[in-house]
Amino acid sequence: LLYALYAFVYALLNPEKAPAVPMGATNAEPITRGEGFTWLLGLPILLIVGTIVLGNLNIVGSQSIVVSSFSDIGAGASLRTNVGDECKAAMIDLHGQDAWDTAVTEQAAIEAAGGQQASEKLSEVALEQKQADKVAAAAPIGTGMAIILIMLALVLTTARGVSPSSDARPLIIGAIGLVLAVLVDIVLVSPTTTSGTMVLLMLLPFVAVMYGVVYGLKRCATNELIRVVFPPLVLIVAVLGSILGGITNPTPAAALGAGGAIMLAAYRKLKDMDRSPKIIIWSTLAIVISILVGVNFDLRINQDGVSFESWFAFFVAYGAYLYAVFGLLFSCWILYTSGVLSPVVRETAKVTSMVFTILIGSQLLNLVVISFGGEHYIQQWLKSFDNELTVFLIVMLVLFVLGFVLDFLEIIYIVIPIVGPVIYGGTFDPKWVTIMIAVNLQTSFLTPPFGFALFYLRGVAPASVTTAHIYRGIIPFVLIQVGALALLWMFPVIVTIVPDLIPN
Repeated sequence: LLYALYAFVYALLNPEKAPAVPMGATNAEPITRGEGFTWLLGLPILLIVGTIVLGNLNIVGSQSIVVSSFSDIGAGASLRTNVGDECKAAMIDLHGQDAWDTAVTEQAAIEAAGGQQASEKLSEVALEQKQADKVAAAAPIGTGMAIILIMLALVLTTARGVSPSSDARPLIIGAIGLVLAVLVDIVLVSPTTTSGTMVLLMLLPFVAVMYGVVYGLKRCATNELIRVVFPPLVLIVAVLGSILGGITNPTPAAALGAGGAIMLAAYRKLKDMDRSPKIIIWSTLAIVISILVGVNFDLRINQDGVSFESWFAFFVAYGAYLYAVFGLLFSCWILYTSGVLSPVVRETAKVTSMVFTILIGSQLLNLVVISFGGEHYIQQWLKSFDNELTVFLIVMLVLFVLGFVLDFLEIIYIVIPIVGPVIYGGTFDPKWVTIMIAVNLQTSFLTPPFGFALFYLRGVAPASVTTAHIYRGIIPFVLIQVGALALLWMFPVIVTIVPDLIPN
């Protein structure tokens, strides 16, 4: 928000230096205000809000029937009390005798009320009853199915909004398919339904849905704004969504982003060369199919008693994977033969080697500090201050200055383990301390001489833009970072309001 405000004010004060923004029409046909509001804003908001409301009413929710074979642990005391004498003495020394006595009283009250401190293995009867209770409490519509149907519905509404005068019958057929899919999921699909049976039940509704969606995507492609913005947006959502959704960790997600960027570039190059990009489109679809099959089917074929549907799903996912790899290699070949890939690889190698040289030097510095016991001296010096606010300000100032000469990874590896026990052991909210440190570390991306963002910008900037230009240009953004730190310092609730709403 602060960056956007700065860009807006800069454009107002220096209109001659602001980049030109084309204001031409982005749609092939005129759209009235009512049509745009209904199909592009009103219905999408209604669908999303309606799904959230249904989730709160437990109509949309998890259909997982996985249960633990052990009983749940009851409410615990503020401190663990079932510890040895040595650990007890250490906890009293850390938290105080009053906190220990309070924890003992809490644990006695919990045990008197029938609570337990340890899990117990459930019997077969209790396990079956627990699973039956979970099946009975499951939502009629699964969360994954609801998300897929909402995304497909948004394609239909967007297609209607960008071209209201086109034939609406395929979109109506797709909408009918969505309704049938919801009814089938409620009436015929239960939490105990196998994945293969669910696919067969959903086959006919999804044929109707995909008929309307394919027609809708073709209509959306006539809109210049959607055609330009939507593919990179999908790539960003796929990378971040795979991380935040727990599908994969950041390393494969980064590979997904790199592969997607290569395929997008190859698609555009094929369009410029007046060649068919169908291989890229089918490869993208193959990636989606492999992910959906992997999420919904058990693909572990190295175990005993593998069912036919698991074998079938494995070969479908494996075939989709092979075709996706073929599409990626085909994209690389197109970019290589067109002279696009080679200079990109060379520039990437230059920047990467420079960055890793800096990382190696930082690791050497880390080894020197640890070898001479520097962290112990620093911790003792910080503990000598009576006011923890002074200690925190000193640490933040040191982090800010180190951002000029070290990247954020090395600051985390070297500085945070040293000062962390001191600043996290005070009365400040740990969530607020963490965000303050994270915002402060963002300066390491921007500040010379070792700002990673400056190296990346230097690699893609034209020759007319010198390093001195880049160094001068980052000054306002560093000031914005300082302003953001001051804002979070004065109003800590900005950081803590959302985590406080999340239940433990």
